[in-house]
Amino acid sequence: MPRPFSLDPLFRSLTVLGGVGPKNAKLFENLIGGGKILDLLWHKPVDFVDRSFAPKIADAQDGKVATLEITVMKHNAPPKRSMPYKVWCTDDTGAINLIFFNANKEWTEKQLPVGKKVFVSGRVEVYQGNRQMVHPDYIADTKENIETVEPIYPLTAGLTNKAVRKAVTGALVFLPTLEEWCDPAFKRLHKWPDWKDAVTNLHNPHSGLDLEASSVSRSRLAYDELLANQLSLALVRMKQRRVNGRSFVPTGTLRKKLMSAVPFELTNAQKRTIKEIDDDMKEPLRMLRLLQGDVGSGKTIVAALAMMNVIENGAQAAIMAPTEILARQHAMSFGPWLEAAGISFVILTGRDKSAARKEILAQIADGRAKVVIGTHALFQEGVEFHDLGLAVVDEQHKFGVHQRMQLQTKGRGTDVLVMTATPIPRTLTLTAYGDMEVSRLDEKPPGRKPIETLLIPKDKAEEMISGVARKIETGARVYWVCPLVEESELIDLQAAEARYDILKELFGDNVGLIHGRLKPDEKDIVMGRFARGEIRILVATTVIEVGVNVPEATVMIIEHAERFGLAQLHQLRGRVGRGGDKSFCFLMYDEKLSVNAKERLKTMRDTEDGFMIAEKDLELRGGGEILGTRQSGMPEFKVADLTAHKELLAAAHDDTKLILSKDPDLLGERGNRLKTLLYLFEQDQAIANLRAG
Repeated sequence: MPRPFSLDPLFRSLTVLGGVGPKNAKLFENLIGGGKILDLLWHKPVDFVDRSFAPKIADAQDGKVATLEITVMKHNAPPKRSMPYKVWCTDDTGAINLIFFNANKEWTEKQLPVGKKVFVSGRVEVYQGNRQMVHPDYIADTKENIETVEPIYPLTAGLTNKAVRKAVTGALVFLPTLEEWCDPAFKRLHKWPDWKDAVTNLHNPHSGLDLEASSVSRSRLAYDELLANQLSLALVRMKQRRVNGRSFVPTGTLRKKLMSAVPFELTNAQKRTIKEIDDDMKEPLRMLRLLQGDVGSGKTIVAALAMMNVIENGAQAAIMAPTEILARQHAMSFGPWLEAAGISFVILTGRDKSAARKEILAQIADGRAKVVIGTHALFQEGVEFHDLGLAVVDEQHKFGVHQRMQLQTKGRGTDVLVMTATPIPRTLTLTAYGDMEVSRLDEKPPGRKPIETLLIPKDKAEEMISGVARKIETGARVYWVCPLVEESELIDLQAAEARYDILKELFGDNVGLIHGRLKPDEKDIVMGRFARGEIRILVATTVIEVGVNVPEATVMIIEHAERFGLAQLHQLRGRVGRGGDKSFCFLMYDEKLSVNAKERLKTMRDTEDGFMIAEKDLELRGGGEILGTRQSGMPEFKVADLTAHKELLAAAHDDTKLILSKDPDLLGERGNRLKTLLYLFEQDQAIANLRAG
């Protein structure tokens, strides 16, 4: 179904609005992220000015906004334009000066002719015993021309609140009346207005409560947006699963061989997850599963066992890691298991050149390589698989829905398993990964000792160094992570180099340095030396955050820990405690802490549970930042706030399941109205999937 005509007014250009010309249209676009009337209507006010206080001049209080009816008595134009221009005005109780800076005399006289009664609104000040109003916000002939409650919008340089408000008022005229897509009983329960009224109310707050996320109008619109998000993801999933899936029934033969090389027992969480994956893979539908597991919960072995299913059925498996260090590490941990099961594998990264690369590509194309380990280079053009049955994507909270959809083009009905060690709160799992089923590894392998986390003020750095000296004498290995100085790799690097120089003076060749500017093979050399114990202290920027595995490392020191996000601190801490020895994480902080930073450090000290930490992180930072909205394919919400509207998201998720179980192609009466909703929130991918069927 094409876009309904009723929505056409909302998709018109902003330039049809009074006051939005070619000159400032670009400013509006930058401010609201688009050039349509609809984009402007999603631009929410953040505050309001109450202009209802309309006293006589004598009762106008210092510092308070007032709307006054006054008579213009006299203009006092200054000799120089840089001096204040004063207009003396009165009523029957007293006098007030209207003050203008850099005023144009003609303009001021035209606005305020002597002898005329006018209404002005603005903040009243008492200066040297006299009342004045500097640059009134409004000068009007009638009181009706001044908004009693004026919403205040986020602005950008070059746009005033008055200009934005004028444009919004013009945009509200274009609002169509749309047929209701909400479930009537659910709408009544929440006392929600119709969609059109909700948008109108959003832009006309009467009190502070109207601006809150919990207000009825804002809740209604948030629910609409979350329902569109959940419907869209569910339609994507339905389409993807329908696309020529394949059934991979495990025999268990290769698994037994592989497990003979595994020196540990599987946890109950791992067994449960493997069963969920097996059940998915048996179905003739495509598997799309997210495997969430805290650092060290054993995702790698789960992925390896899933691979056995497709290899037993004659197909190939691939695992893709975000960095070269990680891809090579996977090869090291997977290698012995795969060899035990007699399975051939290759590694492909951006580093492989010419003849060697050609041979690797040939083995992938003719199926000799049963398992392919690599970076995202695996999914570039020119890499042809013989028959890709399972794609495992590691640490890809940096991957959006559309990238996940691209994976299927490399194989025929390829199953997809996405793994992340960044615990994701349930709300974000639903909105960013709602197109996938979710498994959670929520227990650690036996024998893992808790990591003791201690908060250390930064002026105790010398004592910290003495402690490090004692530790490395016992054979321990230490990570020393340097602070995020700002969003600049170069400045972060300078901080790391300064710390490296200090430690090198004390510990000589026992210290190494790793950072983002090193070439991949240089990083590998340093990491290799650290893993073998040739260097005992590794000074690093945050490049070591993801997946690096050195079981002998038992001390993690994070300088200026207050500058890091919770998820990042949790990831970094997870680099230690991977062997059998007691491990420590020292969070060094600056005494001048914000409330937020204090909360983060306290959370780190009190718990190691990644899922609890993730929920706290969401509360402190909001959703977009946790997953890094830009690169994650995480949707940016215009009205919904995931922290405030958690319950509405769960309701939208359940509603979606119910809707699609009854009407999977949205062909019924409510289905057609829901298509309007999808167009309203520009969920084009979902609409394309409906068309494709």
